[in-house]
Amino acid sequence: MSTAPAPALTPAALHRLVQEGRAPRLLDVRTPGEFRTAHVPGSHNVPLNTLIEHRAELLPHLGEDVVLVCRSGQRAAQAQKALAAAGLPGPRVLEGGIAAWETAGSPVERGPERWDMERQVRLVAGSAVLATGLVGVFVPGAHLIGTAIGAGLTYAALSNSCAMGALLSRLPYNRGPRTDVRTAIAGLRSAS
Repeated sequence: MSTAPAPALTPAALHRLVQEGRAPRLLDVRTPGEFRTAHVPGSHNVPLNTLIEHRAELLPHLGEDVVLVCRSGQRAAQAQKALAAAGLPGPRVLEGGIAAWETAGSPVERGPERWDMERQVRLVAGSAVLATGLVGVFVPGAHLIGTAIGAGLTYAALSNSCAMGALLSRLPYNRGPRTDVRTAIAGLRSAS
């Protein structure tokens, strides 16, 4: 059995499948808040942490043709690894995520506008580094907080994970209505 991930699916290829009535099962692994802002029509929101924690429960409801969607492809790649490790053959990632889907001019269902997770991380990290740099002028050692944040961001890039993003995703602003595994499974069943 090959451990290489299935090749990504381009927005144009996915759009063609949808238009031909051969749409795969679309799982959007972003936070509920991000999903409500904009998502591919017909996709199901199963946040990454829910998918990873409950992948064994979700597998029987997915089928074999699954495409994973996030903002840019990073979280979808993590979901792809988790599902492949749980035994789902060949889950694919939407190349470039919802950002590339929108850029290609493909249809999007929209809700209330929210900042995506990457933008929130940049705001919090940048503000903390700026504040500790300014406070460091008057309080010796305060700049070390900014250094720690820089180290965390470096680790996040190298490990393709983000602790700050995980923490921010727990804020009420990002959670929206709770997406638990029972809700996700019910949505997947109703679409079958």
